[in-house]
Amino acid sequence: MKKNILILLMLLALIATKAQNIQLHYDYGKDRGYLTSTVEMYKTDKWGATFFFIDMNYSVAENVDGVSLAYWEISRTIKLGKNSPLSAQVEYNGGMGKFYADESLGAFTINDAYLAGLDYSWNTDDFSKGFSIKTLYKNIRDKNNVSFQITGVWHYNTSNKKITFKGFADFWKENQEWDTDGDSETDITSKYIFLSESQLWYNITKNISFGGEVEISNNFIANNFKIMPTVALKWTF
Repeated sequence: MKKNILILLMLLALIATKAQNIQLHYDYGKDRGYLTSTVEMYKTDKWGATFFFIDMNYSVAENVDGVSLAYWEISRTIKLGKNSPLSAQVEYNGGMGKFYADESLGAFTINDAYLAGLDYSWNTDDFSKGFSIKTLYKNIRDKNNVSFQITGVWHYNTSNKKITFKGFADFWKENQEWDTDGDSETDITSKYIFLSESQLWYNITKNISFGGEVEISNNFIANNFKIMPTVALKWTF
């Protein structure tokens, strides 16, 4: 067990050294009040681009010490032509968490998801602003063998790069079941999920930024519409 923990810590340290930025968010939304760390990287090369992020929530569940949820996404785009705005994309999403129930420690997994499709991107010559639209086939393990996801991503730098506005919006199909009255029986089902996160940063220096995020979701964590804000600090390498 100790050996596995050491390997995990070494892996996380290696990932952090390759990251472009590390963020620490405080979520002050209703019934939340916890910290989330984000390690993020976006890197282009002559074939396309690689992107990943790792989110970790800390003590979101009552009596859980340390990391209560870990989630990551990694994607790769490959250009379809030297000057074409179209790219092929593959992506993986997954994670896990822990909680206490009746004084016993429990755990859960976030179903692995495998995605593939097309990305259309546009950027200004100086990359101060741009956007991407992605249309993806999605396979959610043990839930939806055939599904889809539409993703929009944007970024905008202004005021001599002092202010950065960026974010994403996802809309996808996933079978969800909800027990809303606590009787252990499903009484509401949903098939479509919307999730958006918009970040606004004031870049104090080239490395340090202050800002926050607003997450908007529907049928994501529960069968309802939620708006969840954060305040955050970011270190860019």
